[in-house]
Amino acid sequence: MTMHTDMLVIGGGMAGFCAALELAEAGREVLLLEKMGYTGGSSAMSGGCLALAGTGLQEKNGIEDSNELLTKDLREVGQQEGDENLIKAYVDNQLETYNWLCAHGVEFSPIVATLSGQSVPRAHALDPADTIRLLEARCKATGKVTVMLSARAERFAYNELTALVEAVRVQTPSGTQTVAVSGKVILASGGFCQDKEMVRRFAPHYAEAVFVGGAGNVGDGLRMAWKLGADLRDMAHIKGTYGKHPVDMTNDHSCLAAYKGAVIVNQEGKRYVDESLSYKLLGDAVMKQSDHTSYQVFDQPIFDSGDDRVKILDFNRRLEEGTLLKADTLQELAQMIDIPYEVLKSTLDTYNGYVDAGHDPDFDRKALVHHHGELVRVETGPFYAYPSTAVVFGTYCGLRIDAQMHVLDVFGDRIGGLLAAGEVVGGFHGGAYMTGTSLGKAAIFGRIAAKTALAESPPQPGKQAARLVETAGASV
Repeated sequence: MTMHTDMLVIGGGMAGFCAALELAEAGREVLLLEKMGYTGGSSAMSGGCLALAGTGLQEKNGIEDSNELLTKDLREVGQQEGDENLIKAYVDNQLETYNWLCAHGVEFSPIVATLSGQSVPRAHALDPADTIRLLEARCKATGKVTVMLSARAERFAYNELTALVEAVRVQTPSGTQTVAVSGKVILASGGFCQDKEMVRRFAPHYAEAVFVGGAGNVGDGLRMAWKLGADLRDMAHIKGTYGKHPVDMTNDHSCLAAYKGAVIVNQEGKRYVDESLSYKLLGDAVMKQSDHTSYQVFDQPIFDSGDDRVKILDFNRRLEEGTLLKADTLQELAQMIDIPYEVLKSTLDTYNGYVDAGHDPDFDRKALVHHHGELVRVETGPFYAYPSTAVVFGTYCGLRIDAQMHVLDVFGDRIGGLLAAGEVVGGFHGGAYMTGTSLGKAAIFGRIAAKTALAESPPQPGKQAARLVETAGASV
């Protein structure tokens, strides 16, 4: 059985639905394949932040930001290893994408937070699951997008004569089908955090980490492009996110009290890292500690500075769930986390002295997060401790692409007919990660991929492939 479509999108997350909606609004027919029986994937499970600069929401909050500062931060956080062309593509298109999302009814929290890798508040929070549902509904309302669930793409059919990906083999509950494509294929299939063998291959230092992500994130889309000779980027930079409770399996999100001033200590009661670093680098650091676990220790003023509208700063929720430990005195807290009181007190006294002096000679911490926020003393009870390890939420690496989202092979040539966006692509983040750039990248790059597809595949009226039809007897 063969199905014919104009444009094909593989993956029903943020990147996939942004691409599909962009295509549909231009009048193109789209088939979107989702391997699971539901849409959303890792996008719906994310912390729900987009890193954006120069928005009206920032202006309302009196926040000055710019494309230039965003670019500078992305380069620094990525340790100068991010692809400059992809960084430029993100920055040049981020504000327009924010306005596009707002125009489609996406609601952002009125509070803009400063999170990992940000010099100013630019984490724009939304409900990720609601947003995916909204975008899916918008797609279907156009009458141009067909969403096929439980449809797992398996192989691309590449025509050597035309040098194009022209079809995809798909497994469905009714059997194997072929989808023939007259326009472009946009691969938005996510990463591979649920394939432990693949993670172990590229990041053996995270073999013992906690993994959280969409159940379908097993790297099948990556393998499909890999078979065609696709090049890979940033595979050595798979990193976990610091702040995940080591035994709490009901809450998938990290807690980052460190970005409000908490001190991070290992199980020996000692600091071991600059707490203002990207939580990806904090993830690397905790994996080198005893039992891959440490504690974020803070006091009542830091607790009060939390924000229940930002998941990683929602300290109240952690306290209510019983994962955040609380004690009236530092001595009681030390007993709760089994650290000698004298050691913990000495660590905090030393740190508070550094705060007063304005210099941290041990780890050179200068701000709360990246370059933002003045350091605060940890001294006013009650005191709190949050046990923390690293969790691999996403792989942040993958296919090599250019700024138009073409997938490139190992020689740097385009693989004809194939575009990619979202977590399946690499090259953008580089050596670490800024909060909000994964979901932001999905939305922005998904739309760029769609615009490239539109520019390179003009409509062909009258062709059978302009609409979904079925014919018998074809195979990949």
